[in-house]
Amino acid sequence: MILLALLYALYTTIVHKPLRGVLEERRSKTEGAVEKSRADIAEAEARTSEYEQRLREARATVFRAQEARRKTALDARAAALNEARRQAQAQVQAAKADIEKDRDAAQDGLQAEAQTLATEIMRRLLEPAGAGR
Repeated sequence: MILLALLYALYTTIVHKPLRGVLEERRSKTEGAVEKSRADIAEAEARTSEYEQRLREARATVFRAQEARRKTALDARAAALNEARRQAQAQVQAAKADIEKDRDAAQDGLQAEAQTLATEIMRRLLEPAGAGR
């Protein structure tokens, strides 16, 4: 029995206490590593969230810039279209004025020719029958 007690005391002193210390140290290191991993994961999630927020802001900025360029292009297109319409309308008005002048000139020419023909007809009708031959 003494031998068993001695063996137990030696086992406890030589093997069990150092083994328990090593296991406790290993457990603390493992738990520390787990805690550090959790902290690293939390930090990575925070960075990811910040990155996603900056990405959303950058996309919004790009979208606003695209919208501004699109609006500028549409405004320029509308201005060019309005200018083309104005020029076309001016050309139409000029053509109408030319047509009106041509019509007036043709009417004046026809009026003068009609007057000349009427005078000639009157002269021939009123002239004695054998005088023109």
